[in-house]
Order: sequence, then structure tokens, then C-alpha cells
Amino acid sequence: MNLTPEQIAAAHKANLETLSGLTNQALQSIEKLVELNMHIAKQSLSEGMSSAKKALEVKDIQQLLAHQAEAVQPMAEKIMAYSRHLYELAHETQASFTKSAEKELQDGQHKMNTLVEGWTKNAPAGSDAAVNVLKQAIASANSVYETSQKAVKHAVEIAQTNLNNATDTFEKNISATSKSKGKSSKSE
Repeated sequence: MNLTPEQIAAAHKANLETLSGLTNQALQSIEKLVELNMHIAKQSLSEGMSSAKKALEVKDIQQLLAHQAEAVQPMAEKIMAYSRHLYELAHETQASFTKSAEKELQDGQHKMNTLVEGWTKNAPAGSDAAVNVLKQAIASANSVYETSQKAVKHAVEIAQTNLNNATDTFEKNISATSKSKGKSSKSE
């Protein structure tokens, strides 16, 4: 079975469209990352200036220590929020790329099945065994791929759950620490 120039051109066009789509997805992710970093930079600059002004108003070491303690908890919370945003962006990008890859794989499987069907219709007499072996090999490869995809998705879900649990625990610890500091500073 020979490929015609039209089929080759169509394949190149489809590949170019896929590349263009993936490039656009990557650029959108980069744009979101830049926006997040710009927001964080502006916020950090503003808060840094405010903190510096408060530090200049400090009259004794106790006020300085209290000022530093007040600054630590919001900073830890912001670091966690930034990390969560980065993770969500990476997860969103990975999911988008995975969806594109799955679509391309399905298209490839469909083309392969069409090619095998066309080949089997034109196969010489007595080649039934070879045709069946080829079909079974393709079915086995598809089965292995599907099993692998399920395992990867399950691993990603477990990682997501573990990350969410760790984040929740960290945030609870930060809240508990800030509440205990608030109680101890009121009792002084």
C-alpha cells in the first residue's frame, strides 16, 4: 500500500495543527505563570514597604520581635498559596497536554486499524493466520496502553490527594501556631 502525495500532505497538515495547538497551550500556561509571578512581585513589594515602615516605628526590642512574629505567619501562608497555584497550573497544563496526546493516540489507533483493515481486504489467500496475529498484536498494544493510562491516572490522583492532605495539615499547623502566639502575646 503506497501513500499518495495528498495523504502525506494531509498528515503534515495534521501534525502542524497539533504542534500549533500544543504551542498555544504552552504559551497560555507561561502567560498564567508570568501573571502569577507579577502579582506576587507587586504584592511582595507593597507588603515589604509596609513592613519596613512599621519596623522604622519600632521603639524597643519587644516591639521588633512582635513585628517579626506577625510577619512570619502571613509569609508562610502566601508561600503555601503560591505553591498551590503553581501546582494547579502545572496540573492544568499536564492535563491539557495529556488530553491532546490521548486524542492523537486515538487518531493514530484509528488510522492503524483502518490501514490493517485495508491490508486484510487485499491480503492474499491463506494469510488469515498472519492477519489474526497482527490484529491480536494491535489489540494487545491497545490494552497495555489503556492499563498504563489507568495506572498513571490513579498515581496522579493519589499524589493530588497526598498533596492536598499535606497542605491542609500545614495550614492547620500555621493557624494553630498563630492562635497560640496570639494568646501568649495577649497574656503578656
